[in-house]
Amino acid sequence: MLSVISSSHTRMLGFVSTVLAPALLALCATTFATAAHAMKIQDITTPAGIKAWLVEEHSVPLMAMRFSFKGGNAQDGDGKEGIAHFLTGMMDEGAGDLDSLAFQNRMEELAMRMSFEDGRDNLYGSFETLSENRAESQKLLKLVINKPRFDADAHERVRAQLLSGLAAAARNPDAVANDKWLANAFPGHPYGRPATGSIASMKTILPADLETYRRNVFVKSSLRLVVVGDITAAEAAALIDDVFGALPVVGKLTPVAAVQPKPVEKMQVIEMPVPQSVARFGLGAMGRKDKDFMAAFVLNHIIGGGGFSSRLMEEVREKRGLAYSVSSYIQPFDATSLFGGGVATKNEQMAQSLAIIRAELKRMADEGPTQSELDGAKSNLTGSFALRFDTNSKIATQLLYFLAEDLGIDYVDRRNAEIDAISLDDIKKVAKRLLVVDDLFVTVVGKPVGLPPKG
Repeated sequence: MLSVISSSHTRMLGFVSTVLAPALLALCATTFATAAHAMKIQDITTPAGIKAWLVEEHSVPLMAMRFSFKGGNAQDGDGKEGIAHFLTGMMDEGAGDLDSLAFQNRMEELAMRMSFEDGRDNLYGSFETLSENRAESQKLLKLVINKPRFDADAHERVRAQLLSGLAAAARNPDAVANDKWLANAFPGHPYGRPATGSIASMKTILPADLETYRRNVFVKSSLRLVVVGDITAAEAAALIDDVFGALPVVGKLTPVAAVQPKPVEKMQVIEMPVPQSVARFGLGAMGRKDKDFMAAFVLNHIIGGGGFSSRLMEEVREKRGLAYSVSSYIQPFDATSLFGGGVATKNEQMAQSLAIIRAELKRMADEGPTQSELDGAKSNLTGSFALRFDTNSKIATQLLYFLAEDLGIDYVDRRNAEIDAISLDDIKKVAKRLLVVDDLFVTVVGKPVGLPPKG
């Protein structure tokens, strides 16, 4: 029996898919001129007991689905680093009785889109199809979820591509800085392992390893689903049960222990013969369900998440011309949360750039932002929120995040009000709590002048 609960919020209409025929693209473009429209989020439970969120939009004949399973690259395991990433590269390389070439040709014939991506704590899937091809596209998705082939020839071809990517990443200071910063922050923890693996680990991963990972992770108990577009609740329930209903209820996930970053070195310098150094900096932060998270989110926008309006961009780039770009972020994971950022500049200017960043973070901790900075951040964050919902694929992506984070079906209604409610006193308190500059740890890759190499 199909169970449906609803919630509403307001958004701008507009659906575009890059795989659509020119005539349909023209049709899609006309929807952007439509006035603000009520969007109803339906909370459905399929006959097989799978829960999902659904947004019906029948003005354009296409559908987008986003889904996730708990797991991600935190489940890779020692010696098998990169297995989740490897799996995502294999999911369109044949399934059922279709080998890689036949499968991809069939995808192209149907003008369907399907992709997979690994995160730290989740493995994500994306599926988009035209209404007229939905039934046939659904068959391909069902095969991929339940019967991927992992043929030896496709496996070796994808492995070669991944190894080539790893070799290139080893020469990329951005990639090296990111991996080394995480390894330094989380020694011995799954979050400290390289998400894309290593050349050594990639050579050990067999097709059987990919299948074992898939069986452990692709389970109904951790499945989160959002469907948006030209489909009814009954049709969506039937599609979901057909594609995912045969999966096992539970898998075999290795518990990921809660952790705070405990860097081995506060300042880590990795030498690389490049004219411009890259730095990653950060410290621990509050989790997504923490009462102060939303204020920290707004604070980060002021510090370095707001582009050219941010404090770090103003001080490092605009006033002193030390770097083309500097930014910050706040990133919650299931087992930790991080405030971090990055800057790239000439080797001769890295030490000065980091000194200014430290000084600005300390000043923010001591004084907090100004009322003008807070008002500007709130206005920007609330005013731009609707732009996250101007295509069905964007809607599905946003709602999947809200669903996976257990923020509630009414979060879209509440989100801007929560930001508007943050006072200057609130954000000053959070700045003191978050920005403990003595705890800041930094990884620099390059040949920075005045920062001695450590590894």
